[in-house]
Amino acid sequence: MQIVVTGGAGFLGSHLCDRLLSDGHSVVAVDNYITGRRSNIEHLFEHERFVFLKHDVSSHIHVDGDVNFVMHLASPASPIDFERFPIQILKVGALGTHNALGLAKAKNAGFFLASTSEVYGDPLVNPQPESYWGNVNPVGIRGVYDEAKRFAEAMTMAYYRIHQVDTRIVRIFNTYGPRMRANDGRSMPSFIAQAIQGKPLTVFGEGQQTRSFCYYEDLIDGLVKLVHSGEHYPVNIGNSNEITILELAETIIRVCNSSSSIVYEPLPQDDPRLRRPDTSRANRILQWEAKIPLEEGLKKTIEYFKTHEKVV
Repeated sequence: MQIVVTGGAGFLGSHLCDRLLSDGHSVVAVDNYITGRRSNIEHLFEHERFVFLKHDVSSHIHVDGDVNFVMHLASPASPIDFERFPIQILKVGALGTHNALGLAKAKNAGFFLASTSEVYGDPLVNPQPESYWGNVNPVGIRGVYDEAKRFAEAMTMAYYRIHQVDTRIVRIFNTYGPRMRANDGRSMPSFIAQAIQGKPLTVFGEGQQTRSFCYYEDLIDGLVKLVHSGEHYPVNIGNSNEITILELAETIIRVCNSSSSIVYEPLPQDDPRLRRPDTSRANRILQWEAKIPLEEGLKKTIEYFKTHEKVV
């Protein structure tokens, strides 16, 4: 297939480009480098089936030739971005999704939306099934990302119902691995960077909030399976192994063989207390489940940070 990947220079977008090319597809990656990085994809620039367009998808998207699928992953997605780029996040969720859907409709192509577990907000249900409507503060700092993705889902379903666009929606839970930014504000890269340098690990609150961490290879495998499915409604993709943030910090210190201690700071506004996917639909529809253990993925991620992120 000829596949357009928006956000193709980002953490997940770049890994998706690698996978699609290895599967024999042709890829047009679109990114404006607001949080994506050239270094994530420059190894692909000489690939005969890879094209890169530096472009903000909040403006009209033009791609020459046939397109079989548009995979819309573009958006700043880290806590540090919510305060730095709130308007850009809202624009890429609304205008960017509209433009990407418009491209899919014009090319008679399928459309894939990368949504997020953040649509569930600070959930009152655990684990979170796709049927849960969420508990989101629309005017909080995190609301720009939560609501942008909720709107994007609504628009995607509208194009499916009104224009018969062949749509997919994935709700991605916490994912980690090589090509994450060390300073993106998420617990995993922050802890790794601090542990490698022997600095204290900063845990917010008492560290009892939970997350479920999925290694990127498992996640990408789930995305590809969803593309090839006929499922139009949202599907959770994530690791159902739930741990506390304090447990994560202690695990990273141990795996890094670090002398770091742990310090505690106040919990940020609207930081979700619980996060664990109900992946029963992914298991049933896609025959997918996360397989890579946390410590195995951590070792690979730590090695990447030591060699690429200059945090040693």
